[in-house]
Amino acid sequence: MDKDDWKLTEARIKKQVERKKENAVTFRKENIIMKTITKISTILLSTTLLFGCASNTDDSIPVVGVAQIVSHTSLNTIRDSFSAQMEELGYIDGENIEINYADASNQQSNLNSIITQFEDDESDVIVAIATPTAQAAANAAETIPVVFSAVSDPVGSKLVSNPEHPDLNITGTSDEVQVDQILDLALQIDPSIKTIGFLYNAAETNSVSNLEKAKEYCEANNLELIEGTGKDMTELQSSAVSLCEKVDILFAPNDNTVASGMQSLSQIALDAKIPFYTGADSMVQDGGFATVGIDYEELGKETANMVDQILNGTSVSDIPVKVFKDNLNIYINQNALDTLGIQLSDDIKNNDRLIMVE
Repeated sequence: MDKDDWKLTEARIKKQVERKKENAVTFRKENIIMKTITKISTILLSTTLLFGCASNTDDSIPVVGVAQIVSHTSLNTIRDSFSAQMEELGYIDGENIEINYADASNQQSNLNSIITQFEDDESDVIVAIATPTAQAAANAAETIPVVFSAVSDPVGSKLVSNPEHPDLNITGTSDEVQVDQILDLALQIDPSIKTIGFLYNAAETNSVSNLEKAKEYCEANNLELIEGTGKDMTELQSSAVSLCEKVDILFAPNDNTVASGMQSLSQIALDAKIPFYTGADSMVQDGGFATVGIDYEELGKETANMVDQILNGTSVSDIPVKVFKDNLNIYINQNALDTLGIQLSDDIKNNDRLIMVE
């Protein structure tokens, strides 16, 4: 290699070295930039997540506690209808509302514990199905609005003093039993009736209230009324057997203890060939002979509507108690009709409000 070639080679080597140094510097710069970008991205992501979580803390949803004294067709119908109507109104349990359901199994101590739990849950509204439940829930009404359902006598039960303008932070729907219309139907079907057996639990204030109505009706229509009571199913069955030996028809109001055992009690009446009139359509579904009354699904729907009003800011005092006593239906159990061999008049058969229960 001559001198000129050596110089050329040396120059090339220097350029290559300088180029490598430049590339190394560029790589380090790019690496620093990428690391900086990564750090900034991490900080931004962390900040977004932090503030995103903070904004979700305001996503509180209303809490509603729903309690019933015992499980039977009437009260279950109200509960299920209430749930369906709440969904219809746009409330989805677990998404935009929390609804807690509880059944006291006909035990007052359980009922008190349930209401206490609803208070601890900081419920926004308590729904109390049936009179005993509403009376227990009244203890919480000082701080939590209460909406009752299926309370026959809200005033007599001391839940409200003025149904038009509830003043105790309690309102709701009443299934006031139209005793006169039910017994009118009984006499229309069989004008020879002279003696009526009244079956009930004396511990239920709604039943005691209906007993007084029945006494007034019987006195006005020269009928004899014989009472049969029981605090549990064993006692009620014994009373039913005894009454069926003395009366022309059996009648029970919307008594929760009676309603919870309608299948066995109605069978006692059928075996004795005694028509069993009841205070609720659901009791006819469970074997009773006939009644004049409301559709209990309507009670559940209206109860949900009231809860919706309260959750949207309406004061309880501005929500009147709703009593269902107009445009009532006649419910007759087809199986009981056939078993008893009763023939209905054309007036009843052709009544637009007659509903035959299969």
